[in-house]
Amino acid sequence: MSQTKPLLIELGTEELPPKALDTLARAFFDGVVAGLQQHSFDMGDVSSARLYCSPRRLAVYLPAVAAEQPTLASEVLGPAVNVGLDTAGQPTPALRGFASKNGVEPAQLERIATDKGERFVHRSTRPGQPLASLLGQIVEEALKGLPVPRPMRWADHDYSFVRPAHWLVLLHGDTVLPASLLGLESGRLSRGHRFMHPEAVSIASADSWLEQLRSAYVLADPVERRQRVSEQVHAAALPSGGKARLSEELLAEIANLTEWPVAIACAFDREFLEVPAEALVTTMETNQKFVPIFDGAAGRLSEHFIGVANIESRDPAEIRKGYERVIRPRFADAKFFWDEDLKTPLADYQPALAKVTYQQSLGSLWDKTVRVAELARIIAGRTGVDAGAATRAASLSKCDLLSRMVGEFPELQGVMGRYYAQRHGESDEVALALDEYYRPRFAGDAIASERIGQILAVADRLDTLAGIFAVGLKPSGNKDPFALRRTALGLARTLIESGLSIDLPATLIEALELIPEQALAAGLKPAKDKPQPSLDAGLRRQQLALELFEFVQERLRGYYAEQGFSTAAFDAVVAVRRPDLVDFDRRLRAISSFAGSPAAASLVAAHKRVGNILRKSTETEVAAGTSTLRPELFESPAESALADVLAKLRHDNAERLREADYVAVLERLALLQGPVDGFFDEVMVNADDPEVRANRLALLEQLQDQLLAVADISRL
Repeated sequence: MSQTKPLLIELGTEELPPKALDTLARAFFDGVVAGLQQHSFDMGDVSSARLYCSPRRLAVYLPAVAAEQPTLASEVLGPAVNVGLDTAGQPTPALRGFASKNGVEPAQLERIATDKGERFVHRSTRPGQPLASLLGQIVEEALKGLPVPRPMRWADHDYSFVRPAHWLVLLHGDTVLPASLLGLESGRLSRGHRFMHPEAVSIASADSWLEQLRSAYVLADPVERRQRVSEQVHAAALPSGGKARLSEELLAEIANLTEWPVAIACAFDREFLEVPAEALVTTMETNQKFVPIFDGAAGRLSEHFIGVANIESRDPAEIRKGYERVIRPRFADAKFFWDEDLKTPLADYQPALAKVTYQQSLGSLWDKTVRVAELARIIAGRTGVDAGAATRAASLSKCDLLSRMVGEFPELQGVMGRYYAQRHGESDEVALALDEYYRPRFAGDAIASERIGQILAVADRLDTLAGIFAVGLKPSGNKDPFALRRTALGLARTLIESGLSIDLPATLIEALELIPEQALAAGLKPAKDKPQPSLDAGLRRQQLALELFEFVQERLRGYYAEQGFSTAAFDAVVAVRRPDLVDFDRRLRAISSFAGSPAAASLVAAHKRVGNILRKSTETEVAAGTSTLRPELFESPAESALADVLAKLRHDNAERLREADYVAVLERLALLQGPVDGFFDEVMVNADDPEVRANRLALLEQLQDQLLAVADISRL
């Protein structure tokens, strides 16, 4: 076996995009490992391999990689012996061609017995190629596989990469492996910190690289760098008496902007605290990558913040001054926007919404607002919520989009609507709804906390889905430019988690009825040379509503899978097509609990058997669902026993179904196990007498009705 040594691959570049760095590093690591595996290089325990990255480098370290491939044995089957030799025992053209293709004479071929008779075979061994001759190709393929949407070109080169590349280190143990990539020749010269150690760093071996870079003020391990940032930020916040708010996203971005992070405690003028905290925090985190500090006791934003420098300065006070100087004009702008926006009541923006196009066929933002307000009124009225408050919130829901603050910070939409509504005398429930109806804003985010916000969230998403589907812009493949999958999941989550019971297909039709006729027509795009047949608008809405309902329901598959519900249980509830997602949720939880009960397996098998029998039945009365049970035709006690249990179940479960007590309904199904087993043991359904046969099928129909009362348990 070839000797193994540590392998280091480092590509040095100009500063890489911080938000993409982790993805690039992982893809580079995976590509290198996959390439080595594809070429059969022994790598020992790959779990101890490591990816490294910093703003100026991508690197892969593997602790044990063989110096060459193993010897490769090959066996190629040729023609059958009776085909390869003629009657005189001489090689035929087929055998000579096979031998020539493999570079040998026919006499050098061996014979092997196979299940299809004796055949010629060419056996050979090929020594493995050295790592030095293949590593450049492997790394090149790994670089080509990186997710780089907009590669750059530099100088007069023909090649491109995410950023200009400046050095390449390939070390197997302490040996440099030759390669030429992106105009670079591999070597052992790396580079340290751009300012604190600008000299080249000669790497002695793959194992020494990490420590040598640390000595050159570069923390190449992203995990170590994040830990340093976190520790320093929280330590720097302590003297202020507050607590730093360092999100995982901001932590990752700061760590990917620095190679030697140093936290600096700073402060801004307290007068800026008059501006809503969200605006200040947004500009700190998004624009400047600063960490805000909140008052430890009150939980309010304080005038303190933390900046993280990429240098260990001899005069930290100067860096502090620079951070404080750069944040002041940003905060001054925010304060100006806030003060100016307060001069205009939120409702006064409504006329201007008519001048902003929402979507060409769907009209303006005001048109959308009117549709959402009507849906909010309808849903509020049906769910016992103040329709006036819901309509008022809907009518103001898009107004803050025209404010100066949201124009500068789009991520504050809704947040600023709440502040402006509060300042201009709107009720607390309306103001809160303007902010919360955007929730859930991201995966894992909570839904709106209050009813008005929940109704507005539902109404707005219903209009968005109905409108975009109507104009024919629904998602296709992995393309979803309007984020309709996220919109649908937000709609479903809001309904389920808030307990807001509505007939979703019917409400979708109502949403589609508010969509302009020209939008519905725009969605009917004829294929080339195939004119689109005319379709009644009402029928078109019904088809779209069904499609939308299935689209929304399908979003729940992953939602419930994350909670541990099985696909079988999910499909069992989907099969009974419940229009209320709150009811869907209750049924799913009930059937999931029932699936583990002792009676479940027997009843699932029985349900499948019943379904098969009924599907094959040719009895017209059964097929039409009009059959009635005639006890006088029972020929076996098993028939009577099953009929008696079914009658009792129908009576007992009727009230439980009205109360949506599905757990109790399913628990009662356990009573069927004995009678059902007895029926199938003693009764032949397809009796010769047509009346007896029809009566038994009718009994099975009643059994199936009970088994479908909560979900299609045959799918479990």
